[in-house]
Amino acid sequence: MKIVAPDRGHLLVSEPSVIGDYSFSRSVVLITDYNEAGVVGFILNKPLDCTLDQLLPEVSVNFEVFQGGPVDTDNLYFLHNVPELIPDSHLIKDDIYWGGDFNVVIDLINKNLIEPSNIKFFLGYSGWELKQLDNELNANSWVVVENTDKKKLLTKNMLAFWKEKMKTLGGNYQLWLNAPENPNYN
Repeated sequence: MKIVAPDRGHLLVSEPSVIGDYSFSRSVVLITDYNEAGVVGFILNKPLDCTLDQLLPEVSVNFEVFQGGPVDTDNLYFLHNVPELIPDSHLIKDDIYWGGDFNVVIDLINKNLIEPSNIKFFLGYSGWELKQLDNELNANSWVVVENTDKKKLLTKNMLAFWKEKMKTLGGNYQLWLNAPENPNYN
């Protein structure tokens, strides 16, 4: 796996040394925006214990919802691959889009015109000032890699995503494949 500089569409993979941080320990974040104002992304591999229909009574389908990050956790965000159905979508990279007209999304879901393979929902997001992320990268809190999963990003089982990235990074990262999340449990 090629380690790269951070940019839209790349992944932030938390280093194994990030322990005790509920949001970022063993997380994989898709960078959705990267500019001089800062960085925005969504944690891809932390499903919540609630579904979309539990959060929004007007929705009749139980789509999975993920913890997007520690910022703005009272708001719902979404990534998708159907910009032709959702007006005002913003291209991130590789046919992955962020946001759009949420009223249209609800209508499409209720009419079964969007499937879970088309959309992923998040409570909150992850955000950094540019220098803040640079400092975290210099402190070895993250590894930045290209998103090699591209089209599968919305459909793959995310529970093992962090371990997959550790395996692909190879070397000393492979030591963490079978380690417990909390080393005190060892």
